[in-house]
Amino acid sequence: MARKTLKRDRLALIGGGRTPFAKSWTTLNDVDPVQLSTQCVRETLYKLEVPPEAIDHVVWGTVISVPASPNVAREIALDLNLYDVPGVTVSRACATGFDAIAYAARLIQSGEADVVVAGGVDVTSAAPVPHKKEVIDTLRSAQKSKGFDLVKTIAQVNPKDLFPQAPSISERYTGKTMGEHAEDMVKYFDIPREEQDALAIASHAKAHAAREAGHVASQIVPVMTPKGPVTEDNLIREVMNPEKVASLRPVFDRRNGTITAASSSPLTDGASCVVLMRAAKAKELGFEPRAWIEGWHFPAIDPRENMLLGNVYSVPKALEKADITLDQCDVVEIHEAFAAQVLANLRCFEDADFCKEKLGLDAPVGAVDPEKLNMWGGSIAYGHPFAATGGRIVLNAIELLDHVDGEYAITTACAAGGLGAAMVLRRGA
Repeated sequence: MARKTLKRDRLALIGGGRTPFAKSWTTLNDVDPVQLSTQCVRETLYKLEVPPEAIDHVVWGTVISVPASPNVAREIALDLNLYDVPGVTVSRACATGFDAIAYAARLIQSGEADVVVAGGVDVTSAAPVPHKKEVIDTLRSAQKSKGFDLVKTIAQVNPKDLFPQAPSISERYTGKTMGEHAEDMVKYFDIPREEQDALAIASHAKAHAAREAGHVASQIVPVMTPKGPVTEDNLIREVMNPEKVASLRPVFDRRNGTITAASSSPLTDGASCVVLMRAAKAKELGFEPRAWIEGWHFPAIDPRENMLLGNVYSVPKALEKADITLDQCDVVEIHEAFAAQVLANLRCFEDADFCKEKLGLDAPVGAVDPEKLNMWGGSIAYGHPFAATGGRIVLNAIELLDHVDGEYAITTACAAGGLGAAMVLRRGA
């Protein structure tokens, strides 16, 4: 008996929205991750005129744990009074936003849902600050003690251990921070400091120009905080003095390094989301898709060797699944974790030997046209609220396809742990 194959309807991106991206401990400092997420979804649904009762599922991502609400997705549904809407929370480091969108796409492909909200949030300002395990164990024992035994138990605690531990940003497997891994790549690929600084300056310049032209405001939904509304990003610099940028000291390898605060994505608070629909459902509800999802890929590599090459490992497979080539893409959006990481990946895209030895390709992926790359700036300028970055990049790509009258966009991010993500979008029609 012949096996039936599931007919997969097209995956329609109706649109999306994001909160302002704010430098951590500034304008969004007083809004917790669940509140920020709920506001992002509520305002986005209102903007797109999507009725909340049409939502079948919420898929949300977060990288920084939210101990009181580990399943942020379900909390969003509850806050929106969508009591019968399931929610699932995912995490794939800096590729989490892409993962949430792909998860939502699979729910639609499998027939489990017709309309899904997918997004992500991270509020570094609200990151949980742990105590040492020994202190926790001692205090736990103290709860069961009385009298002199209680005094003896508490006396075992060193007062200095009562100070919270700052969250670690290093890789558990390698012991190095993202910046240290990026410095390794600088040395391996021999990337000059001047090129890194130039990319960082260009990122801010392009983001500022896009904001002045109104391209950024159309993506942002307002956020209410105890101190009032927040409606704008606050990390984009209008002007960057090249001489001042060149004078900044390296932050990850102070003696021999080249990566500075200016050429790194900053700690950021923010949320973003998109609405996906089955093509037939979109037509039924009267929505015109802004874009179609044509393919994606999530690879992994050994994190000990050039860990932040997730872009070049993910893009070829995503392009293959969409049955297109890099030169057919009118928009190229690469997450700027560090300027050095972007430059290293760009070199690998056009390196025939690398593509053959590491990717098993007969020819290089191809050179990225600088005119197509991050046309409205990237994460160095906007900031990087880990799980919200994927949504921002996808939103940018959707808007840019309309702006340049293009057909295809490739969006991609590297991620901690030697991970990567890429997603191909086709302009809606």
